[in-house]
Amino acid sequence: MDNLKMHTPDLADENYKKLAALFPNAVTETVDENGEVVRAIDADVLRQEISATVVEGSQERYQFTWPDKKKSVVLANQPISKTLRLDREKSVGRDGTPGSIDTENIYIEGDNLDALKLLQETYLGKVKMIYIDPPYNTGSDAFVYDDDSSISGEEFSERSGQYDEDGNMLFDMRTNNESNGRFHTDWLNMIYPRLRLAKDLLCEDGFIAISIGEEENDSLKKICDEIFGAINFRNIIEARRYDKNLNLQFASDGLSTMNVGLEYIYVYSRNPHSKMTAVYKPSTDERASLGYWKGFWNNADRPTMRYNVLGVTPVDGQWKWKKEIAYEAVSNYKEYEEKFASKMTLEEYWNHTGRNKRFIRRKAGGSGKNLGVEHWVAPADGILRNSNWSDMLISKPVGVGLSFDSPKNPDVIEELIKLFGVNSDDVILDFFSGSATTAHAVMQLNAKDGGHRKFIMVQLPEVCDEKSEAYKAGYKNICEIGEERIRRAGKKIKEESPLTTSDLDVGFRVFRVDSSNMKDVYYTPAKYEQEQMEMFADNIKEDRTPEDLLYQVMLDLGIMLSSDIEETEIAGKRVFSVAGGYLIACFDSEVTDETVTEIAKQHPFYAVFRDSGMANDSVMTNFEQIFETYSPRTQRKVL
Repeated sequence: MDNLKMHTPDLADENYKKLAALFPNAVTETVDENGEVVRAIDADVLRQEISATVVEGSQERYQFTWPDKKKSVVLANQPISKTLRLDREKSVGRDGTPGSIDTENIYIEGDNLDALKLLQETYLGKVKMIYIDPPYNTGSDAFVYDDDSSISGEEFSERSGQYDEDGNMLFDMRTNNESNGRFHTDWLNMIYPRLRLAKDLLCEDGFIAISIGEEENDSLKKICDEIFGAINFRNIIEARRYDKNLNLQFASDGLSTMNVGLEYIYVYSRNPHSKMTAVYKPSTDERASLGYWKGFWNNADRPTMRYNVLGVTPVDGQWKWKKEIAYEAVSNYKEYEEKFASKMTLEEYWNHTGRNKRFIRRKAGGSGKNLGVEHWVAPADGILRNSNWSDMLISKPVGVGLSFDSPKNPDVIEELIKLFGVNSDDVILDFFSGSATTAHAVMQLNAKDGGHRKFIMVQLPEVCDEKSEAYKAGYKNICEIGEERIRRAGKKIKEESPLTTSDLDVGFRVFRVDSSNMKDVYYTPAKYEQEQMEMFADNIKEDRTPEDLLYQVMLDLGIMLSSDIEETEIAGKRVFSVAGGYLIACFDSEVTDETVTEIAKQHPFYAVFRDSGMANDSVMTNFEQIFETYSPRTQRKVL
């Protein structure tokens, strides 16, 4: 039997192994600050291997950096000994039943840095879409994330050379925060490790969308180019925050220095080949869901753009396409009418041909300057076309009887889900969940198209301002608001469409980030004397339940938190069967041969027990033989 790690992966260790495998000649040893010999990578050899031109020391090079950036990298890679503990009382079943956990949706209360690390093993490369709305760093944001990389103003000044020759501070760190470096440094150190971890969760054809304001617009672009790769930048969507803010664009002495009425949604893909699905918001019946017919006419006056199309030549004005494209479009439509019109719609034909054709036809009963000709515009892959998009981006009330300071519009996120081609069974993650708009949007779209998309929300239980409407309504922290919003939104969606939402999953399992279920001796047994070891015969904390242990084991083994869990009894012992018997676990004490045998006969992929759970030495001795007899391929683990 092997012991489980019961902590998150050491990403630095994994990266070292990858480098060592690629460049074994760069592997070396050195001495750390304690005088101990440790592994290392020879940077000079590595640079020689990967660079045609070697950059040495302080030589100028293109880079984006800030104080403590290296610590942010370390922070992202460091393993943690924490876990997720289920809160049944807050959880809701797929049909809205309180206390049930028969749902595939997840809500996590806690620091999102910890949550992202805990999700690494299980959701690595499995998330199709990430949407986040992090703090915008407006100056009024209170950074409640207590990361190790945060630094004081004095430390920042010392490291970044902000003193003059006499030791005087070049500017006061306590004022003008919008322009000083520390203001940006704190934000960068907060967001950087979280985005590094988020990248690894995206599947190969996944996308991330990040809302941001003017304050960190440039910084976010540079960070995302570094983490996701500039080649994977897809677009920036501009959004209006509130109509009233548009007037603030004009200051008393000219234009405002910030686009205070705007915010931005940065879109990056996991790789440059990820395909987007063109999104349309039809404004008339004439528009199709994947394209629309419109007049092939322009009021500009370029004689070279006047030519004969389908027997029509403009007298004034001009065609919008040059002659070669227009003739090709006419030919495409004729081919469609002759060979395919009886078999499929134009939209289906466009998809059938790889979405690479334009079409022109003569419009029956045409009038006005289009002179009876109109063309069908097939949207290019990756281009968002939506006549109502700017209006939809304006923030609007939550719509379920809850008050929240800066709610997002679920319609916006719903359109992003469609744009990124998030399919029926895909996972969507939001680790700055706020009022849980993303969860609302997922349920809303599933109700419309019958999908089974799943959401994972992560939110720090940030305390509500006592002056806020939410606090006055009885909500003490943001998690309470988000969870209640999901309950109300799910109920409303089902009530509005009872016939089509009977199977709609409006539930969510609530977890909270907590310390490990294991005592310190589990991780560092060498620190304890033999006499002390006897005190820790049971290495599990006294206040932890078998269900707590089960979920930490699932995280350790990479099993989805949303997996089905069946609880049974074998020979008087409580036994959990996860994902149809993929994992079978028993954390009871005094386990006998009978329990072990019955579990082995079910042929699980994993079988997990407590190290101290066997009834006696005889059971421990027989354990391996029982599995070798009935299920030799089962991986046996203990904790």
